[in-house]
Amino acid sequence: MTTNETFFRTTFPSDHGAGQIPVMGFGTLIPDAAATKRAVKAALEAGFRHFDCAERYRNEAAVGEALQEAFRTGGVQREDVFLTTKLWNTNHRPERVRPAFEASCRRLGVDYIDCYIIHTPFAFRPGEEQDPRDAQGQVIYDLDVTLADTWRAMESLVEEGRCRSVGLSDITLDALRDIVAIARIKPAMVQVESHPYLQEWELLDFCRQHGILMQAFAPLGHAMEPRVLDDRVLVAIAARLGRMPAQVALAWAVQRGTAFLTTSINPDHIRENFEITALPEAAMQEIRYDIGTNIRFNTVVETGVPGFIPRTR
Repeated sequence: MTTNETFFRTTFPSDHGAGQIPVMGFGTLIPDAAATKRAVKAALEAGFRHFDCAERYRNEAAVGEALQEAFRTGGVQREDVFLTTKLWNTNHRPERVRPAFEASCRRLGVDYIDCYIIHTPFAFRPGEEQDPRDAQGQVIYDLDVTLADTWRAMESLVEEGRCRSVGLSDITLDALRDIVAIARIKPAMVQVESHPYLQEWELLDFCRQHGILMQAFAPLGHAMEPRVLDDRVLVAIAARLGRMPAQVALAWAVQRGTAFLTTSINPDHIRENFEITALPEAAMQEIRYDIGTNIRFNTVVETGVPGFIPRTR
C-alpha cells in the first residue's frame, strides 16, 4: 500500500455473508440532526462509502436523508454504500429484534442493511425508554434473555434476506468466543474500541482466525486524556513523514488488518481522515512496540452504557 487510491479501494472480504467491507468507515454519533446530515454529505463527497449508524444515536432519519439525496443525484448508488446500523439494548428479546430492524430500515430509507449489529451484549429492560433506570439511578437490566437468544433472532434476519450480515459491538474476547461457538451464522464484523493506546492484538488474532473483520471505533482516542494524538511516537512519525498524527493512527489501523470508524462534523477533518497513505514497516513496528500506554476510554464493555453518548432522561 503506497497511495491514497490504494486505501480507498481497500476492502476486506467477509466469510459470513457481507461481501466486501470498505475498511474506512464514517461514524454517525453526532448529536444534532442537521449537523449529522451535513457531515454525511461531506463524508460522501470525501469518498467514504461505509457508514455506521445506530438506533441509539437517534439520528438515523438524518443519515437516511443525506444518503437518499446522494442516491437521487446519481453520483452514488445504494450498492456503492456499505451501511451498518445497530440493535439497541432494550430490544434484545427475540420478538423485538425484527421490529427494531424494520424501524431502522424505515428511518434510513433503505430496503436492506449490509450489517446489523448488536450494539452491546447487555440487555436492558424492554420498552421505549432507551436508558431505563431505577430510583437509585442504576440501569435496569433484562435478565430474561441471553445474548445467544438475541443472536439467534439476528441470524433469522440474514436467513430472511433483508440483512446481509450480522455483527457485534462493545464485546469482550470471552463473550465473542461464546457466540462464535454457538453461531449458525458467525459475526461478519465486530466493533470494539481500539487505537494505539488499546491495540487489542489478542482479539484481532481471534477475529482473523474466524474470518471476522475487527472494526475500530475511537481509533484516534476520541480526544480524551491522555490524548492519543499527542503521543510522542505518533508525533515523531507524523513529523518524519509529513503527515498529521491522525493520519498516521488511521493508516496503522488499516495496515494491521482492521477497519476503522472516524467521526467529525468538520469537512476539512473529514477529508483529512480519508486522505491516508501507507506507513513504512518501521513505523508500524514503532507504534506496536514503542507505545507503552494501555488504556480503555469507554467503559461500555462493563455496563452496556456507552461512554461517548451523553445520557438523557
